[in-house]
Amino acid sequence: MNKLDHLDQQILNEIQHGFPAISQPYLEIASKVGLSEEEVFQRISSLRKAGLIRRLGGVFDSKKLGYVSTLCAVSIPEEMVDTAAKIINQYQGVTHHYLRDHHYNLWFTLIIESQETMEEILTDIKAQLSEITSTYSLINLPAQKTFKLKVHFKI
Repeated sequence: MNKLDHLDQQILNEIQHGFPAISQPYLEIASKVGLSEEEVFQRISSLRKAGLIRRLGGVFDSKKLGYVSTLCAVSIPEEMVDTAAKIINQYQGVTHHYLRDHHYNLWFTLIIESQETMEEILTDIKAQLSEITSTYSLINLPAQKTFKLKVHFKI
């Protein structure tokens, strides 16, 4: 896929602003852009395969759903990053992790049912990390204030 045509642009504008939470969302989008349901579905599939759409899914306010969340940063020797990531990823509630070019080089987010469960998980992660290296550090960085950023790219 080289260049977006006008219909692809319209579809992208529609789905990033408010993907319909109904039984036939592609039909709803199709009615707005003048295509068939199947054409919209195929175009979105092609955009995903081309890497222009990385993720198509809901974003939920975990706090309103009764969950607690945090961002954690781990400083770990570079040769231990893969092992540490495997340890961290085994926990339900770890939504994702990523590497940074920083002293704290492995970062992850955790969304879980309670503060008590979060503390248990972080204690367990620390125990497992200490089994693979004594030169690690993990800091817990819970949000002090929530900022809601809504980004809509005009395509």
